[in-house]
Amino acid sequence: MLVAGVGLGGYAFGVEPLVRMSVTRYRLTPPRWPRDLKLRMAVLADIHACDPWMTLQRVEKIVTATNRLTPDMVFLLGDYVAGMRWVTEYVPSSQWSAALAELKAPLGVHAVLGNHDWWEDRAAQQRQQGPTIAGKALEDVGIPVYENDAVRLEKDGQAFWLAGLGDQLAFLTRNKLGQRCCRGVDDLPGTLAKVTDDAPVVLLAHEPDIFPKVPDRVSLTIAGHTHAGQVRLFGYSPVVPSRYGNRYAYGHVVEEGRNLIVSGGLGTSIMPVRFGAPPEIVMVELGEA
Repeated sequence: MLVAGVGLGGYAFGVEPLVRMSVTRYRLTPPRWPRDLKLRMAVLADIHACDPWMTLQRVEKIVTATNRLTPDMVFLLGDYVAGMRWVTEYVPSSQWSAALAELKAPLGVHAVLGNHDWWEDRAAQQRQQGPTIAGKALEDVGIPVYENDAVRLEKDGQAFWLAGLGDQLAFLTRNKLGQRCCRGVDDLPGTLAKVTDDAPVVLLAHEPDIFPKVPDRVSLTIAGHTHAGQVRLFGYSPVVPSRYGNRYAYGHVVEEGRNLIVSGGLGTSIMPVRFGAPPEIVMVELGEA
């Protein structure tokens, strides 16, 4: 039992989070998405750049692997910075952003911010407003960061909208009882108000908890944040950073005809452990062949 425990612990700390990486593919034609509009999207979530768990060299390898998948677009779903203290060195924002700038896709690379991009920025927390260091680092290398914004794009002459939601947990605060809570910068109605025609919509959000509020006007919501719980056994995660528990922990979720895909992410936060939830690049293919 002791040997087995040591072996499993070594795997959870030293193999799955550091060595393993998978490509998870989803193929679907959700409601309001034209069947003849084919779009291939690579999703990178929760990088959490830091040594030794997500070194700059590993970020560069992830970028290379993503480029080999030849996506039409790449989505970055936030939490680029380390989200824990179990690190030997922090990777500067100028370095991980420069690595991400090497991502290649004909319809561009598009980003939103995550809660740790806000939480680890002390100046932004003190101001209780942006900009954030992480957001500026991305914009400095030419990657647009969406905060309650939407842009109209075209593929093969057909239009669609890409919308990006502000983070739902951006500011650490205290309520009247002194209990820790969070205040977001998200504005879903304001974001969707910028969609000015009936072209289909893909919504990017760091946390999946917004999904119950997303109207069926949106064809697909894509989120990260949960890391699939980092420990996942037989499709169940004992701990999920979501008020909905395992409901939106991981994978393709369909509720009342509305579609959500939650990435298991690439890095780790709080504790540098993964078991049954290997780091993944997600490929989403919309439209039928």
